[in-house]
Amino acid sequence: MTDVSWYRTGSQQAAFFDLDRTLISGSSAFVYGVAAWRNDMVPTLRFARDAAGAIAFKLRGDGGDEETVAKVRERILRAVTGVQQQDMAALNETIVPKLLGKVRPEAKKLLESHHHRGHHTYIVSAAPVEIVEPLAQALGMSAGLGTRALVRDGVYTGELSGPFCYGPGKVEAIEEVAVEEGFDLSRCYAYSDSASDLPMLEAVGHPVAVNPDARLGSAAAERGWPVVIFRRRTKQVVRRSTAGVGAAALAGAGFAAGVQVGKRHLNAG
Repeated sequence: MTDVSWYRTGSQQAAFFDLDRTLISGSSAFVYGVAAWRNDMVPTLRFARDAAGAIAFKLRGDGGDEETVAKVRERILRAVTGVQQQDMAALNETIVPKLLGKVRPEAKKLLESHHHRGHHTYIVSAAPVEIVEPLAQALGMSAGLGTRALVRDGVYTGELSGPFCYGPGKVEAIEEVAVEEGFDLSRCYAYSDSASDLPMLEAVGHPVAVNPDARLGSAAAERGWPVVIFRRRTKQVVRRSTAGVGAAALAGAGFAAGVQVGKRHLNAG
């Protein structure tokens, strides 16, 4: 049973959840891309190329260096350039139910516990907000904080309209929400599996490592942070099958594949 003994009550508190391999098992971006591929909307070669590119990003480091983050950001923005926002939103009709099926049972219990205490809850992910916001709504959470691409006249321009929601960008996103909602971050919670989220975990008073990678596990042990293990066997399978690919890199690969659906819709229309 999940240990939630470190909780404190308070109406002006919030809990911020990383998405991939924390709130859900596996990668949201690959759910997006695979769904398109299985419906013959994305060529197999294109999907394989994007996946290989994401893995290459990760194998060159932990996914947090500036060069890698810049390349992932460029990949996501290039993928959406010229796509109608409404076409992207339409994809979630099939994607959101799949993601709901991947939400970890233990994560659901944590969400219920936070909601019971009157806490606001947020998904915070490098994935595009078009993925995380509908999922957050379906889970009864306060909102989904994701990467926002600039939209002009209903079309993505290929530019950011806010912080790239990865590493320090996640801190910008939660600080903005904290100002708007009046949260005291020293009384808030954050959950993640990855060392790339150390900035977000350090920004709150109650950081929790969930199935942490090696670097995050070491940091949590040194700092005395709570460590929670969700479905350890599933986590190990994910590690083997993806070679440790990080959330931001996967967002670049899977989202680039999924966006091809929107582009094909435009061409067909």
